[in-house]
Amino acid sequence: MRYLLRRFWSWFAIAVLLLTMLFGCTNGRSLNNGNRLGISDRTDERIVLGTTSKIRTLDPADANEFFISNVFYNTLERLYTYKEGSNEIVPQLAADMPKVSEDGLTYTVPVRTGVKFHDRTNFNAYTMKFALERFINSKGTPAYILGDIIDSISAPSDTELIFKLKQPLQFFPKFLAFTGAAAISPQVYKYAKDETTGKLLFLSDKLVGTGPYQVTQFVEGSYLRLDAFPDYWGRKPVNKGVDIQFFSSNSNLLNAFKTGAVDIAFQTLTPTQVKNVEANAQQNGWTIASGQGATILYLVLNTQQTPLNDVRVRQALASVIDRQLLASRIFFNQRAPLYSLIPSAFAESKPVFEQKYGEGNGKLARQLLEEAGYSDNKPAQITIWYSPKYGGNGDLVASTLRAAIQRNIGKILQVKTERVESTVGYAFIDKGVYPSYLLDWTPDILDPDNYLKPFLDCEEAEANVCKKGGSQFQGSFYNNPKMNELIANQRKERDATKRSQIIQQIQELLAQDVPFIPLWQNKEYAFAQKGVSGVKIEPNQQLPYWNIFK
Repeated sequence: MRYLLRRFWSWFAIAVLLLTMLFGCTNGRSLNNGNRLGISDRTDERIVLGTTSKIRTLDPADANEFFISNVFYNTLERLYTYKEGSNEIVPQLAADMPKVSEDGLTYTVPVRTGVKFHDRTNFNAYTMKFALERFINSKGTPAYILGDIIDSISAPSDTELIFKLKQPLQFFPKFLAFTGAAAISPQVYKYAKDETTGKLLFLSDKLVGTGPYQVTQFVEGSYLRLDAFPDYWGRKPVNKGVDIQFFSSNSNLLNAFKTGAVDIAFQTLTPTQVKNVEANAQQNGWTIASGQGATILYLVLNTQQTPLNDVRVRQALASVIDRQLLASRIFFNQRAPLYSLIPSAFAESKPVFEQKYGEGNGKLARQLLEEAGYSDNKPAQITIWYSPKYGGNGDLVASTLRAAIQRNIGKILQVKTERVESTVGYAFIDKGVYPSYLLDWTPDILDPDNYLKPFLDCEEAEANVCKKGGSQFQGSFYNNPKMNELIANQRKERDATKRSQIIQQIQELLAQDVPFIPLWQNKEYAFAQKGVSGVKIEPNQQLPYWNIFK
């Protein structure tokens, strides 16, 4: 009986396959692709995007990961955004740029009219005030981004918002362009409270904003459906919607792209897989959109642990690293060498580490170590910690980095690498456990300050050891009163030229004190099938969906 049933289902499956092939060939691409990946109505008017990224929550008050920020970029809107093709801040839900008080503490923002939320309720200054206060007061993951700088928000009318800041901040509009600092419908979110405690609750499966796309279906770990919002106030998308399919591995995503199951692959293929797609792109008609990313990779040095408490040892380590070697050998030039914490995409970036230490400069490194009292018979010993996923392959990155250092410096410096899961490492790095640690950083705000204050600033110190601040959080514990002063000054300086000069001084002091060693900066990639147009990575690393069509 089991044999007959197996034969029956085998015949049945073959018959279904033949019928599918027959009608698929006669009825066009839409039906042929219709049931792939659980998407029931795939047509040429919709785009299928594949990713290995995960979405933990759809609530903008509790989400701070990169891929969800891309979803927010396409479904939500903020008072300000970035002009397409540049890093210039322009009004979005704001009607104009803000007026700033003489003391730099008050920003008055005019608000746009005639905008509707996805639930068809009206947007105005009061709803924007609700969204931003909820963002701050709910104490979600990204709440500090606005909570640390905004003292109060008021709405004198439905077309005006007034922000009072805790201290002057001349690039404040960039904070209002953060993807999660977006307008959301009070009708949907205001009732998300615990009935007993009154505590604000997050809505992890809903997203109701004002953007060009609205969320119409979300199956966690499976797919997210975005439909073009018919009542959108601005320029309408050129497609009917985007279906985002989540994959469990890079290999599955690559296979889905190669077989045409997805129109676009975005976030993330490994460097080897990217190289493979690049090699086969021309013959398959694939297009590759890439842009210099804002993510940096770096080495944090614990300035309180021996031997790294000696600045000469830190300088020696900075001298002996060969960024170019790893950029080509491991990353296939998909990441570029970085010689400052500020990526080269910013005009203020200055390659201070290259200027001061060169590249793989073993001679200078040995001289510095000898001055610090070390020799081949009495070597300095440093352990570098890393996570397995670092740079796409932590084991390979760490082992190659260690081998290159030892080749350039010899016996006078002994480098050891230790592996630790990122969840464990992140839990203990601000406790001073690790002498050095390989980390990466994706900014919240596209401004040089977001690569300086979160790294080098110290709010509280004891005996010249940072106890609270960016330096302590990063695990460096670096404290230099001059550095703190420079960081504070550049945040409030309104003259662009003067601010740039201060930022130059900060970078030079960074290269002198070496609490961090910048290593590489990434590139962002999106891969598109033949016939898919309009795929472009913006300077802010975001992928706009509204320009994509087939």
